Amino acid sequence: METQRIGLIADTHGLLRPEARVALKDVDLIIHAGDICDAAVLQALREIAPVVAVRGNNDRGAWAETLHDRETVTVGGVTIHVVHDLADLALDPKSAGIQVVVSGHSHRPSAKREGGVHYVNPGSAGPRRFKLPISLGFLHIKDGDVRVELQALEVD
Repeated sequence: METQRIGLIADTHGLLRPEARVALKDVDLIIHAGDICDAAVLQALREIAPVVAVRGNNDRGAWAETLHDRETVTVGGVTIHVVHDLADLALDPKSAGIQVVVSGHSHRPSAKREGGVHYVNPGSAGPRRFKLPISLGFLHIKDGDVRVELQALEVD
């Protein structure tokens, strides 16, 4: 089985940077963990690959009403649960059969493995906040195994 590459992005806040578009160009799926803030961002991402997105606390208006607070998707035998704010995680991932939890909200990129579950926050790919990096992430999935990659984007 070929490796599937999933792009992880969050907290774009209405800005889809050209550097993010380039980084995501060869992915099989894009997961947006909320605070999209503009339907045009989702449309531009859909031009790259299929998109799974959740609503963040700043996603308001008619365009955002179709987004759910949580989404679960299975790719290559790996179940991924997406929620904007990890504090709103309303289930025990391990007992729910989830291998990866993707969240946003904090704008801080992080990846840890706890109790057999990967917790990934790709950070913010939108406007810079404080001195935090502009970043996104990837899941590399092959034969039910997951490798997590976080990537800082070089921006002007």
